[in-house]
Amino acid sequence: MTSVVGLMNPNLINGRNLHKGSSIFVKSEESKKRVQWRFSIQKRSLRTSQATASSTTEPKATEFNTTAYEDKMLTNYVPVYVMLQLGVITNDNVLENEEKLKKQLKKLKQSQVDGVMVDVWWGIVEAKGPKQYQWSAYRNLFEIVQSVGLKLQAIMSFHRCGGNIGDDVNIPIPKWVLEIGDSNPDIFYTNKSGNRNKECLSLSVDNLSLFQGRTAVEMYRDYMKSFRENMEDFISSGVIIDIEVGLGPAGELRYPSYSETQGWVFPGIGEFQCYDKYLRSDYEEEVRRIGHPEWKLPENAGEYNNIPEETEFFEYSNGTYLKEQGKFFLSWYSKRLLLHGDQILDEANKVFLGCKLKLAAKVSGIHWWYKTESHAAELTAGYYNLKNRDGYRAIAKMLRRHHAILNFTCLEMRNTEQPAKAKSGPQELVQQVLSCGWSEGIEVAGENALPRFDRDGYNQIILNARPNGINQDGKPRMFGFTYLRLSDKLLSEPNFSTFKMFLKRMHANQEYCSEPERYNHKLFPLERSRNDESVETFMEETEPVDPFPWLEETDTSIRPYESVLSRLRSTFLRKKS
Repeated sequence: MTSVVGLMNPNLINGRNLHKGSSIFVKSEESKKRVQWRFSIQKRSLRTSQATASSTTEPKATEFNTTAYEDKMLTNYVPVYVMLQLGVITNDNVLENEEKLKKQLKKLKQSQVDGVMVDVWWGIVEAKGPKQYQWSAYRNLFEIVQSVGLKLQAIMSFHRCGGNIGDDVNIPIPKWVLEIGDSNPDIFYTNKSGNRNKECLSLSVDNLSLFQGRTAVEMYRDYMKSFRENMEDFISSGVIIDIEVGLGPAGELRYPSYSETQGWVFPGIGEFQCYDKYLRSDYEEEVRRIGHPEWKLPENAGEYNNIPEETEFFEYSNGTYLKEQGKFFLSWYSKRLLLHGDQILDEANKVFLGCKLKLAAKVSGIHWWYKTESHAAELTAGYYNLKNRDGYRAIAKMLRRHHAILNFTCLEMRNTEQPAKAKSGPQELVQQVLSCGWSEGIEVAGENALPRFDRDGYNQIILNARPNGINQDGKPRMFGFTYLRLSDKLLSEPNFSTFKMFLKRMHANQEYCSEPERYNHKLFPLERSRNDESVETFMEETEPVDPFPWLEETDTSIRPYESVLSRLRSTFLRKKS
């Protein structure tokens, strides 16, 4: 961090907000392009003195002024994508309301959004039967995205849509897979009471040939291979820039420990999900191997809506999680999750090898009970994270092995917005996880967990995207941010004006840049996964590291009424012209 902090503006190190009319960024040495940056109170944007003097009106939304770029500012540019509606492709494999979608995408493009993200649902594409892939609706969607001029992040969604917070449609996993589960329900995650969760397949069947001759991993591999073959033109043309690989419920690398369909209500601690016969057998084999056949899977960890103190397992001073048996269980539970992600990402790496795109995986932002000793909600989800044990370093190292981006959630949340009873720490959690990624030398991206339309939520995202503010190196900086999600409410006023101000700030007050290499995002052919480290080695890396320094508030905040004033000004200029 020395090199980053040393080059920062001293005011930024002290956490001061520089939007007071003073100079924000002055380049000390330039031979040919000397430019002094200043903040214009009247125009509410960063501009060069030359650009300010020569321009009296804002450019129209579609007339992107690429001559105003300044390379040192572009190093702070964070691209923004918008997640499309969950049901943009219907259960019948049809593009929903095509004309409305075109208008929405054009409006997003005019706002200077960099691209969109879409779930590519396994339950829709392979609904008819094994290897009977139907891609026509998604090709139609991708052609529209391409015609509008947006980039595309595609999620390989091997989970059910429905049952999670914010889900407003129901898209199950393929019917023929569910039918296999009718006769063998142990293919699904199971809690200690025997309740099955059909949101996705249990990681216990990753390597079991239970699906008409294929394993779960082979099904995921074949699906991704068919996607590449049928979408090759969109990949080679640079439209598809990111493949996020679904690794569990909600597409996240975790166990479905908190599911509303199971009766969970925030801020319940959730339940362990390892009681199907395959995971139970695996655990029994492991404890026999180490000479403790008497150890059993936890029966004292409470139920979905307990609080930690109500359980023997998570009791803060003498809980099972602190004892030898509990530590072994948690290590086994989290290791199985890590192996699951490692194996599927390895297959994804082989499928997309040589493509000019990025792989990514999502990690869930489980912020409730973060400020307790046991971190119970994280533990039931598979993140073995404690005050004296970092549970995210191993995940970051695994992603580094596959050249994959770590995509994290809850970037919009502040501690003060959470109920005190949840002992929540979203700000510290975000700092910990992002710092893990940056420390391991991987790219870090993020999302908001819940829809937000207010400046406070946006400002928190901007802060997390550039925790040290704007600086000459542009570090640390998130690789990208995806807003959840496209809706009529987002596109209505005053929400859309505020969103456009947010985009401008994420772009470091630059215009939309169509050349990612200018902000150090050039895509190279995907290289083969590294094989010089093992998951066992990753699991040993548990020593907590200090998080990167974080400002108290962003140095490029959206200020009160700024979006409203900007909208009024744009309306006035349009009428005047």
